[in-house]
Amino acid sequence: MSNVYGRVTNGEGERTQFGIGTNTKKTQAGPLKGRHLEVACQCWFTGKGDAIPLAIKFTDEGGEVQTVRKIYVHYKEEKNYDGVPSIEYDCSLEAYGKECKGKLVFFKEECRWVLRASG
Repeated sequence: MSNVYGRVTNGEGERTQFGIGTNTKKTQAGPLKGRHLEVACQCWFTGKGDAIPLAIKFTDEGGEVQTVRKIYVHYKEEKNYDGVPSIEYDCSLEAYGKECKGKLVFFKEECRWVLRASG
């Protein structure tokens, strides 16, 4: 971002007065899509305040509580689902003896976790 005679450019050649609108691109992810499951999540918080998911618990179709302890986070990304600040963790999980891919989503304001199946 550079300042040109009182105007700010956003690096793509677009000029905006006082930088308004320069930080609003790609902030909305829309509604949470696909099948998702409410989960309880055990986390480790680093000294910088970053959450690292360690395990999740959920109720399966048969009403049994299942625990998944093998979670491998590939990356995390700040998102806004319908304007709600969230953190999405792209993960591989080991459940039922198989490796599954999914996304753990933490809704910051509600302190709520969901697991979204990939694919």
